[in-house]
Amino acid sequence: MNTINPLQAGDKAPAFSLQNQDGETISLEELLKEQQVLVYFYPKASTPGCTVQAENLRDEKDVLAQLNTRVVGISPDPVKKLKNFETKKELNFDLLSDEDHAIAEAFGVWGYKKFMGKEYDGIHRLSFLVGQDGTIKHFFDKFKTKDHHQVVLDYLTKD
Repeated sequence: MNTINPLQAGDKAPAFSLQNQDGETISLEELLKEQQVLVYFYPKASTPGCTVQAENLRDEKDVLAQLNTRVVGISPDPVKKLKNFETKKELNFDLLSDEDHAIAEAFGVWGYKKFMGKEYDGIHRLSFLVGQDGTIKHFFDKFKTKDHHQVVLDYLTKD
């Protein structure tokens, strides 16, 4: 079992190109040409906590865009499952498939978890604000799923 060691503010974000819910390849490099990116990792599409988190980010998309921030969610789910999640919840941002969890590992969010008595390796629900220079501006690790969007907005509007 691996312990997690998440990247921190000031670290260079790992480059990635992953398939989204539509089977299109999305790269961090391309996204950063337009605006900063909130990369949020979540364990599993269509589960209660992940749904609340995604719906709140969906509902704040316009505000986030005004704050020069685009959202991408990354999970180990296959593309087809991401498509179902996006369609069912009318999500308006890219969900990226990291089935081999290589990107989760690169960000340091894949590791030991314990849930309902089971121990296993999985994705930890953590988020990174990546600046347009490719550097992590902020690491979000203290939030509840239902408050994640607000913690991000508070950070983006704190000046």
